[in-house]
Amino acid sequence: MSGPLFSFEDTIRSAAHALVIGVGGGGDVVGALATARFLEFCGVRFTLGGLSWERYVYDPKPGPRVLSEIKNVRALHPRVGLANAQTQTDYGVFFAESKMAEVCGQDVLLVDINGGPHEVAEGLQAAAKGLGADLFVGVDVGGDSLASGGEAGLRSPLADSIMLAAFAELEARGQRTLWGIFGYGSDGELTTDEVEARLSAVAKAGGLLGAWALTPKVVVELEEVIKHVRTEASAVPVECARGAWGERTIRQDYRRVKLTPLTALTFYLSSSVLFDTLGRPARCVARSRSLEEANDALHALGLTTELDLERERYHLAEREVQIGKTKFTQKG
Repeated sequence: MSGPLFSFEDTIRSAAHALVIGVGGGGDVVGALATARFLEFCGVRFTLGGLSWERYVYDPKPGPRVLSEIKNVRALHPRVGLANAQTQTDYGVFFAESKMAEVCGQDVLLVDINGGPHEVAEGLQAAAKGLGADLFVGVDVGGDSLASGGEAGLRSPLADSIMLAAFAELEARGQRTLWGIFGYGSDGELTTDEVEARLSAVAKAGGLLGAWALTPKVVVELEEVIKHVRTEASAVPVECARGAWGERTIRQDYRRVKLTPLTALTFYLSSSVLFDTLGRPARCVARSRSLEEANDALHALGLTTELDLERERYHLAEREVQIGKTKFTQKG
């Protein structure tokens, strides 16, 4: 392919209201805010969004929550609702999106991926219709959606793959979409070299549409947001925009990230070109009708997912509790 499928500038200029979704769960909604402010600067209204899937350290129950497990959410579709500052699981865990709604003073979309890519696409279209939105923007913090599946550090391919497949389906339905990579390498999974090589491959296919860096004004806002919305990966680009350099660890010192000013960039890609060019995991889950089917599809590629890791930790914690109870009983 010799050039982009469409003009990045024209896509933004022709939009009135964008749904800007952090596609990886947890604090990705913070990274999505950077893109939302860019679109606002271009005259586009926005509604922020993220997934109903919190990090294990905050919600020990594995996987994303379905809407029936969530209190104080206004359903727009069985898989998509609007969260406010009081939105929480039925056992009291608040979402990053709840905190974002509180900080920003407006409701935030909560997307449940338990039904697989098709239901996500259906839900996002229903939300767009209800809110009057005409552009879908997915924001991946770190760049896992660029993975082909063989990367040594890849740990969380499931959510990104489902969301990329959903965005490719939206585009196939004639909807306008953009896919953003914010803070590349900042989640400690793909290395910066791996991300750059894959961005190059997307560019060769005509799918690299543009880029935007954090501005001092947005940095100040994100610094304030991060005081309230828990995130590590989305915080790394903010630090880099302030001059952080070198390496540091995240995820309780399990992962190392490279600090570079380039991490403050968001690269914007064609969802369909990314899906067709590099999206082997996304293509693999595209026909899945549930989270379990998608997870099994990635297993067939030899991948371990974030759902597997959460279940492993959950069962380990359960065993430790049971052992503790047994020892207490024996001691008594």
